[in-house]
Order: sequence, then structure tokens, then C-alpha cells
Amino acid sequence: MARVKRGVTVRRRHKKVLKLVRGFKGAKSRWYKLAHQYLVRALARAYRDRRQRKRDFRRLWIARINAAARTNGVSYNRLISGLRKAGVTVNRKMLAELAARDDSGFAELVAKAKESLDKR
Repeated sequence: MARVKRGVTVRRRHKKVLKLVRGFKGAKSRWYKLAHQYLVRALARAYRDRRQRKRDFRRLWIARINAAARTNGVSYNRLISGLRKAGVTVNRKMLAELAARDDSGFAELVAKAKESLDKR
């Protein structure tokens, strides 16, 4: 069987890892062994935090909607329940934008929600 020389393969793999860790500080960006350890950790955290970001933004939107709803005399859960019964399909991101930027528009939605809650 022929002898297999692996220098090219190893160098290519090392270069790929070192390219990905270029912005890291100190030895983490220069030594392959450390760089690989920190790269694995960084990629795992990036994966986790892409999902975490979605949760964080939803919490932020709900907090903003709740604050605006309470200034209009209704709690968050009653507002959402009323909008659902009224057949208004606006997601929480857009509701939060309305709450922050358009007080009159948000007040109209609150009025619709209250009206639908009173009917049933």
C-alpha cells in the first residue's frame, strides 16, 4: 500500500480554523489547538443565541405592548384576547411598533379589543 502524506490536508484544515478565529484576542487567534477549542465554543453559542434572540425580542415586544395597553386602561392579556375575538391579526412586533410610534392607532385597536370583549 502506498504511503499517504497528510501535510496538505492538515494545513488546509488549520488554515480554515485560523481564518474563522481571526478576530479573537491573543493566542486564541494564532495557536491552532486553542483556536479550535474557542471556535467550537463560539459556534455553539452563536447557534444558541440565534434562538435566544427571538425569545428576547418577543419579551421586549410584550413588555412594550403591556405598558401601552395599561395606559389605555386594559391589561396585556385582555388586549390580546379582545383582538383575537375581534378578528384582528396583528403580530406582536407590529403591535409594539404601533404602541411606540402611533398612539392614536394603538388606541383604536384597544377600543376594538374592549368592544369585542364587552360583546361576549
